[in-house]
Amino acid sequence: MKVINLHQEERKMIQLAVDNNRQAQQQIYSRFSPKMLSICRLYVKDVQQAEDVMITSFMKVFSSLKNFEHNGSFEGWIRRIMVNECISFLRVHKKVNFIEDSFCTEESTVDNECDLEGDAIQLLIDNLPEGYKMVFNLYAIEGFKHKEIAVMLGINEGTSKSQLSHARKILQQQINATKKYDYGAK
Repeated sequence: MKVINLHQEERKMIQLAVDNNRQAQQQIYSRFSPKMLSICRLYVKDVQQAEDVMITSFMKVFSSLKNFEHNGSFEGWIRRIMVNECISFLRVHKKVNFIEDSFCTEESTVDNECDLEGDAIQLLIDNLPEGYKMVFNLYAIEGFKHKEIAVMLGINEGTSKSQLSHARKILQQQINATKKYDYGAK
């Protein structure tokens, strides 16, 4: 039995794509586009706009592929480009406002007992104001720290914390309302 080195296969595919091999580029796109579209959807509410952002991001991926240094995950590198492009899209279309206030807390009151499915959770996140949604996604989904988020978005670290706190509060209220509705319907 021959063991295939998947890392070497990925390196080879990346090099072919750098050399403008359309088949290699198509393989990369086919392999990563479903996951990357879901990432773009976290930030961009409209599915068609999220697809546009993803396609624009893949164009950046392919034009920057020669700069990928094989330090860390290739998927993580692509993901970072997607997130940055989503942020740029929202900025250009002025779909995000950050309300600066002195209120900030790291405490979470989110009830972990939630029977909602992925689509329902995505709908709740989509209903957040854009600033709250962006900070929530960057912190809770992408795993960035408040300091990193502040730099990425050009806001204060306290504003990032405040946006997250407000997002969690709204999500908890929405979850509680959904539970009341579900229990009331039974």
